[in-house]
Amino acid sequence: MQIEDVTVEKHDDFGGGYRLLVLRAPGIASESVPGQFVHIRVPGLYESDLRRPFSIYHAGNDQVRLLYKAVGTGTNAMLKVAVGDTLSVIGPLGRGFPTDHGDTFPLFIAGGYGVAPLSFLAQVMPCKGVAFLGAGTASDIFCVEDFERAGWEVKVATEDGSMGSKGLVTGVLDDFVEGYGDPTGGSDKAALEYYGCGPGGMLKAVGDRALAQGCQGWLSLDRHMGCGVGACLACVQKVRNADGDVSWARGCREGPVFDAREVVWGDNE
Repeated sequence: MQIEDVTVEKHDDFGGGYRLLVLRAPGIASESVPGQFVHIRVPGLYESDLRRPFSIYHAGNDQVRLLYKAVGTGTNAMLKVAVGDTLSVIGPLGRGFPTDHGDTFPLFIAGGYGVAPLSFLAQVMPCKGVAFLGAGTASDIFCVEDFERAGWEVKVATEDGSMGSKGLVTGVLDDFVEGYGDPTGGSDKAALEYYGCGPGGMLKAVGDRALAQGCQGWLSLDRHMGCGVGACLACVQKVRNADGDVSWARGCREGPVFDAREVVWGDNE
């Protein structure tokens, strides 16, 4: 983990209401892995305001790239950030996705904004698989070209049918798995391995499928965060260990990526 004052090198429209923020952050970039995030002190907010977490879209060549949409006080204040500005950034934070997956066949399932860390993961995975991208409408589908340039097959689903198949992304996923054959592998095929990032309902559906099929699954859970470093316990998630005991894990430290077998779905009481 680094605490850096970094320079804004680019801040542009990305399409679909999203913005691309490129930071020169050599220390953070060198340590980042897909699925991790950074915590930014947003200029223009009161000093007492908490930092804001942002998933890492890409990292390398001394740069950290972030995608965000202005949906609240913090992200609306980010719109005023200009090229050349200096930002205080902590990162990389959290546990990311594993990249050494063995001999499995990776399936990425992204809902809306969840595509960003999976795009990063696609660039560093030692083998290629299929990326399933889902959203409400075509304007919320992005990063398709990222996956295709990395050699991945892309399948798209939108709820209104404006791009790809009409319906939920899990429907397209189910069609693929049905045609794949044995999801645990066979004499001529590798076992499937699931990687999900997006809304909670979608992640639960992906995790349920992985477990029912006897496959490994990795889920990036989006939890509201306070400190980002594990002290405030605002982002806890109920989990089950290998012995079946239930406890709590911090989304910013033990997560945000969890083994699907760990996650206890519910109201996090």
